[in-house]
Amino acid sequence: MKKSRYLALAMAAIALASAFVPEVALAAQQFVAIIGPDNLAMLSLAGTTLAINKPRAYELGDRNHLPVIAADIIYEGAAVGLVDATGHARPLNAADRFAGFAIAKADNSLGAAAAIMVEVQKSGEIELAVTGAVITDVGQPVYATDDDTFTFLPVGGAFVGMVKRFVSAGVAVVEFNAGIMLDPYGDTVRETVSANLTTDIEDTGKTLFVDTDAITITLLTYAAATAHRVKVVNIGAFGAVAVSIDPAAGDKIAGPNDTGADGGVMVNTKATARRGDYVVLTSGGDDGYIVEEIRGTWTIA
Repeated sequence: MKKSRYLALAMAAIALASAFVPEVALAAQQFVAIIGPDNLAMLSLAGTTLAINKPRAYELGDRNHLPVIAADIIYEGAAVGLVDATGHARPLNAADRFAGFAIAKADNSLGAAAAIMVEVQKSGEIELAVTGAVITDVGQPVYATDDDTFTFLPVGGAFVGMVKRFVSAGVAVVEFNAGIMLDPYGDTVRETVSANLTTDIEDTGKTLFVDTDAITITLLTYAAATAHRVKVVNIGAFGAVAVSIDPAAGDKIAGPNDTGADGGVMVNTKATARRGDYVVLTSGGDDGYIVEEIRGTWTIA
């Protein structure tokens, strides 16, 4: 019999005795006053330990089984995605949440949704062909645009994991843990920049990923009544891409090692530029833009 049942019986006995013996009733009132009604209620819920064996279903900690979308096939080794609207698994689509890699082929080409399950490896380390991978990319986040295409560009891809080790040109070992490891770029509106760009009010709140050398981003002309905030990320390989950020002629960028000159151009120095270098700029003060966050080697001249 569970402890809570013993407590219930004891309380019932006290209540019965209290009805006939005034001294017991007084003692019971004093006990409740000392213990407190809330604590007494908690005591009544205590002691719910098992009195018999209770077998439970266990699974390997790095595996999962997911219901497959209707009329589709997930092949062994495929990156598996979860459809937000239904929770069903499918060969990963860029809009999906990454759920792991298929351990074996799951053929539901003739079945209804959830007719079969796919077994996935949801955590571990895997060798992948990652577009543009070089030896300096250890620690970089990796994204999938479909079930077998992996890239460093966070735009239009699902976050998979982080590079653990470089293997060869375009090949890396990626550490992953679906649902646990988080995308370091967070939940932002993302855009690829491959040509010179002048920002406008619609770029406020965006993260701009520059993937081409010698690109200049010209900032929206500062106005006190207009808030403007952008994050610029150099997504090129080490030493391959220079990024310039140019305020309007009458504006300035206030930040580390700022020269104080209006119209000063901020440059992520190409020779030391690393994939993932970034700066967050926000309008403020009376002069133009302020550096909120910065990583990498940037100059303002």
